[in-house]
Amino acid sequence: MFVSYRWLQEYVDLTGISAEELAEKITRSGIEVEGVEDLGEGISGVVIGHVVEREQHPNADKLNKCLVDLGEGEPVQIICGASNVAQGQKVAVAKVGAVLPGNFKIKKAKLRGEESNGMICSLQELGVEGKLVAKEYQEGIFVFPNDAQPGADALELLNLNDKVLELGLTPNRSDALSMLGVAHEVAAILGREVKYPEVVLETNNEKASDYISVKVDAKEDNPLYVARVVKNVQIAPSPLWMQTRLMAAGIRPHNNVVDITNYILLEYGQPLHAFDYDRLGSKEILVRRAQNGEKIVTLDDAERTLIEEHLVITNGTEPIALAGVMGGANSEVQNDTTTVLIESAYFKGLTVRTASKDHGLRSEASARFEKGIDPNRTRLAADRAASLMALYAGGEVVDGTVEADTMTIEPAVISISLKRINGVLGTELTGEQVKDIFVRLQFDVKEEEGSFVVTVPTRRGDITIEEDLVEEVARLYGYDNLPTTLPISEATPGRLTPYQEKRRKVRRFLEGAGLLQAITYSLTSEEKSAQFALEQSEAIRLAMPMSEERSTLRLSLVPHLLEAVKHNNARQIDSVALYEIGSVFLAKAQGELPQEKERLSGAVTGLWHMHGWQGEKKAVDFYVVKGIVEGVFNLLGVTDQIEYKLANKEGMHPGRTAEVLLNGSSVGFVGQLHPAVQKDMDLRETYVFELDLQILLTTDVQEVQYEPIPRFPSISRDIALVVETAVSAGDIQRVIEEAGGKLLKDVTVFDLYEGEKMEPGKKSVAFSLRYFDPERTLTDEDVTKAHERVLEAVEEAFGASLRS
Repeated sequence: MFVSYRWLQEYVDLTGISAEELAEKITRSGIEVEGVEDLGEGISGVVIGHVVEREQHPNADKLNKCLVDLGEGEPVQIICGASNVAQGQKVAVAKVGAVLPGNFKIKKAKLRGEESNGMICSLQELGVEGKLVAKEYQEGIFVFPNDAQPGADALELLNLNDKVLELGLTPNRSDALSMLGVAHEVAAILGREVKYPEVVLETNNEKASDYISVKVDAKEDNPLYVARVVKNVQIAPSPLWMQTRLMAAGIRPHNNVVDITNYILLEYGQPLHAFDYDRLGSKEILVRRAQNGEKIVTLDDAERTLIEEHLVITNGTEPIALAGVMGGANSEVQNDTTTVLIESAYFKGLTVRTASKDHGLRSEASARFEKGIDPNRTRLAADRAASLMALYAGGEVVDGTVEADTMTIEPAVISISLKRINGVLGTELTGEQVKDIFVRLQFDVKEEEGSFVVTVPTRRGDITIEEDLVEEVARLYGYDNLPTTLPISEATPGRLTPYQEKRRKVRRFLEGAGLLQAITYSLTSEEKSAQFALEQSEAIRLAMPMSEERSTLRLSLVPHLLEAVKHNNARQIDSVALYEIGSVFLAKAQGELPQEKERLSGAVTGLWHMHGWQGEKKAVDFYVVKGIVEGVFNLLGVTDQIEYKLANKEGMHPGRTAEVLLNGSSVGFVGQLHPAVQKDMDLRETYVFELDLQILLTTDVQEVQYEPIPRFPSISRDIALVVETAVSAGDIQRVIEEAGGKLLKDVTVFDLYEGEKMEPGKKSVAFSLRYFDPERTLTDEDVTKAHERVLEAVEEAFGASLRS
């Protein structure tokens, strides 16, 4: 909601309160003011000029040479390129020395050989958004009414010496979607009175009932419909002050009749619609639900197909408006309109919302109906609009209104005790203080047996229970004035659980290793939901998904991480390292909520190290990512319980993917994406991992055992074993470790050979074995015994032989 500070002054005395101070007070009372815009900021030296003469520029087809009276003696010559400039107009002129938005300074100039002493301005050049400028002035300069005086301040006439407060309203505060609603709020904050506009309505001797009849079939959707008739109107531009107020509120001016309905919408918060009475096609208004397949052409010239959930205004047979949303083109007010039918009604918010959403028509009117309007302003708004049409459109108001009224909305009556208010707020307010707050809010309040009986006006539909009244007292008393206390408790201070502590350590480790944390959607498409999943489960679809791309709960974090990598690669960020800790969702029995399990996933691509000065580059490979995963295991103390096993997983490279086992049970995988997947996603060589973090963090681990640094030397032996190609190095290493006994402390693979010098189906795997005893120096005999046991074990287990 955009609130003009100068307009607001008509309803509340703001003496001594600047726009910025008012914004601060409103924010502190519970409605956030998102900003204060100075409409005339950076503009100076702009006055009204009278175009005394206008002729074609002698040296340019698209320029005009104008003689302009600035009210300062002799007229000055100004060269203007606007196609609509003409003799006799009153225009905005930036004089020599003036400053326009963007610190654009006006100087004397020569244009095609002719002197120019200033600039005739369009509204856009004065900082007004193009979409808010009336259509006739969107191309060219703005023309003021004839009564504008040369030399007068143009900013004053255009209301650009104003400040606009932008209110960020929550859905419950629909009362502040009007100037009078904001006025009530400001008056309560400042302790001042609200001045309502005076409605002077002079009518003729005719009766509105002779012109129109009103019938409502859908009474639940439209409990109140008020129709007024104004005849002999003359369609013309609305007064300049009204146009500028509409523009300050974000609404483009059209003509006097339409502008008056928009002005009332902003002033009272009551949407109105003006029909061309002579184009209705009947003397009847019938409000009903639409028929399936029924069509209407709305004011935007779009043909719309209706369904039974939509409410329409009809002339008895065909629709002439989509109720609360937009009028029909067949009854639009046009330049030849002479008789206007004013509609002021109360429509059910849900019905309006349905039509607005179905047709993609979000308007100022529909927004107010959806959130709720004050039914007690409906008749008053119609009278105010009719009086303004008589004043500014030369209309003649027909006596009386025609109504369909089944309205049953009554003001809410709520009782609350002073003890209850102070108990919730922790204050010691007196009864007089609380009563004063209710009076400032213009709530009718009575004291009965120690309680306040508060009658809440219908404009505040958000107040229905005791807690709402407590909130009103708190915000007007001042949240800053509420006492602050520390909780009195003997409970132990809060701390992280062991699970949370370990999870935080994992995050810190991964970020220290160079990975960035990503947070992706829990919802994905049905196609992607099961990709790379550690556990298979039935897909869990949302009952009402917003799109198929976000219709199913995920079973793996990897697909969305790959989307993030792809997004970065497409923006020339070739080296990407991401991780995510999040939940996947496994289906349980029918009707039960899914089971959530926490996973740790990562995706890495591009260069892992790059030292330009040394000319060193290292691309990401399987061992880099496996090293990251092993770092996590080491951090959690589960390294001794981890094994890796060659895996063949869908979507992963068959030779560069390992299944991760914890105590023999699978807890994840690490490896490279399958080349076909990389090609489909337009990715470079990319490595991923996913681990069951929940199991890893809850696995029992032994306490850290410290050993003294050995004082005695170790002995190393290297062996190259020839085995079948299908035998994995990991299996050989496990057998070596078991056979080596207490003396064997370290086993490392350092070479693999498969080539023409090997028998077909064979390979050579080389290991380095390190032996030592912390209590003594080993002899060759000690090592030889242990080493022979190793060789016997691998020969027995795999048929391995030493490579000669």
